[in-house]
Amino acid sequence: MSFDFVSEAEALNDQLVSWRRDFHMYPELGFEEVRSAGIIADCLTEWGYQVQTGVAHTGVAAVVEGEEPGPVVMVRFDMDALRVTELNAVDYASRNPGAMHACGHDAHMAIGLGVAKLIADHRAELAGTVKLVFQPGEEGLNGAEVMVQEGVLEAPRPDVFLSIHVWNDLPVGMVGVCPGPVMAAAETWSCLVSGRGGHGALPHQTVDPIVASAQIVTALQTIVSRNVSPFEQAVVTVGSLRGGDAFNVIPATAEMKGTVRTYDPGIRTLVLDRMHEIVAGVAQASGVEANLQIDRLAPALVNDPEVTGIVREAAESVLGKKNVVSDTRTMGSEDAAYFTQEIPGCYFFLGSANADRGKNAPHHNAWFDVDEAVLPTGVAILLTALGHYVWDGD
Repeated sequence: MSFDFVSEAEALNDQLVSWRRDFHMYPELGFEEVRSAGIIADCLTEWGYQVQTGVAHTGVAAVVEGEEPGPVVMVRFDMDALRVTELNAVDYASRNPGAMHACGHDAHMAIGLGVAKLIADHRAELAGTVKLVFQPGEEGLNGAEVMVQEGVLEAPRPDVFLSIHVWNDLPVGMVGVCPGPVMAAAETWSCLVSGRGGHGALPHQTVDPIVASAQIVTALQTIVSRNVSPFEQAVVTVGSLRGGDAFNVIPATAEMKGTVRTYDPGIRTLVLDRMHEIVAGVAQASGVEANLQIDRLAPALVNDPEVTGIVREAAESVLGKKNVVSDTRTMGSEDAAYFTQEIPGCYFFLGSANADRGKNAPHHNAWFDVDEAVLPTGVAILLTALGHYVWDGD
């Protein structure tokens, strides 16, 4: 290629920071990203993209075709914020009460606009098609699944998928690029345990759902420790256990809620089957009724080895080999898995923490912030990876 995306991305730094801070000040929850989507759509239209709005309620999809034929590459950026009240004392802090970009999606949108701007600037050299997708509702709402259902992977259908996430588990200046599973499949579950309530001083007249629930909680912990191979990964979490309101009353019901995380489909089936068996067995032994409900949130996100290798080369060319690591995985979930199960792709992690500047709070935390030096780095890596597919002469 006759252009240097690193220097061009760095030249965009002030604009990237401005976009990111504007999005940060006005966060919008899932499927409510009207302002954010409007800004993005206006920019893309101005730069000559074919823009479709209202995909999955508030999503934006934009296509730019090169002068020469070639692959179709899709790049996805999520837009939604979280129900978090920000505690950062910065001049760009959230101005929408109860909402905050506490996961970095503001940075993703800014990076996406930077990528879009430089693609438009070099459209004459394109040998292929780029589809940019700005996705709503990533935070537990499966916006990616809705976009797939509404045809975002068609007309044109991508050959390759790319996505990026700023990552405060890595310091700024480092990138995590890993083949295979990098984000876990996720289920949410609830279990209503029904017994017979009564006086706390007369437990023999009751069927205690709290005692039964406690036994279920304990037994569920044996799934990972005694049923799943030590060489596999799984998480079974009980995040909530509620029952009763008074010290001297045994309630009639208790309810548990939690989540399950796995990488491998076979392990997933094993874990869910054991959950049903344990709940049914403890319920029978305790004389209660237990209704276990399990709902899928997202499948595992699995990176394609070939595409991941290309992204790794791009990251190494921008940051150097020593700053690109291969062990960045998490049992968190990500609905971009609905894209990667259809299209070979790579989802990678852009280090964004800077402890010296106090910007190293974890994701989904009220103090979360990123070192904005990552913005041009993210743009440069994505464009360098895109260059492998869609720029003439590469």
